[in-house]
Amino acid sequence: MAAHPHLVLLGDSIFDNDRYTNGEPDVIEHLRRIAPASWQATLCAVDGATTAGIRAQLRNVPSQGTHLILSVGGNDALQHVNLLERAVRSSVEAFAGFAPYVDAFQRNYRAALEMVTASKRPVIACTIYNGRLEPSFAAAARMALALFNDVIQQVAIEMRVPVIELRRVCSEPSDYANPIEPSGRGGLKIATAILRAVQDQIAAR
Repeated sequence: MAAHPHLVLLGDSIFDNDRYTNGEPDVIEHLRRIAPASWQATLCAVDGATTAGIRAQLRNVPSQGTHLILSVGGNDALQHVNLLERAVRSSVEAFAGFAPYVDAFQRNYRAALEMVTASKRPVIACTIYNGRLEPSFAAAARMALALFNDVIQQVAIEMRVPVIELRRVCSEPSDYANPIEPSGRGGLKIATAILRAVQDQIAAR
């Protein structure tokens, strides 16, 4: 491993949030500011990416990168947001409607995380936060999103990958620039959580 840590961010707009911060620092800028002077950080995450996009992002990881941080899955879940408005006759039918999509996400997320861990670098995964949604929609979305986050937690545990719980990191309305993107404030919280997780990972080795 390189003498000094070089963090690489993979995933979607949870990390690639520059266009949403209204001039405030984005996640990668916050991370570069708060990390020790000898550390480096590279953004490979792409706004709008799903689990299917991780392979292409890995091709852009610099050879000197030492730690990979993955935050992906929110856009996979958004592809099925219409399920929340589908008329059902029972809770059993509602959950059964989600089952094939959650199962597919499990396959796709596992494939993505396997590709990331195959680099033999230390890896950290992130759950999907709840966002700042309209109250009439937020409760149902939070419950549905828990199904996808359960996949992330399970797969990460299987692969012995530590997880940053972004639902706890971004828990206030001001952490969001819009319903689903981190604000400058939220980005600082995310960057701080990444730094702490990497420091813990280094200390444990």
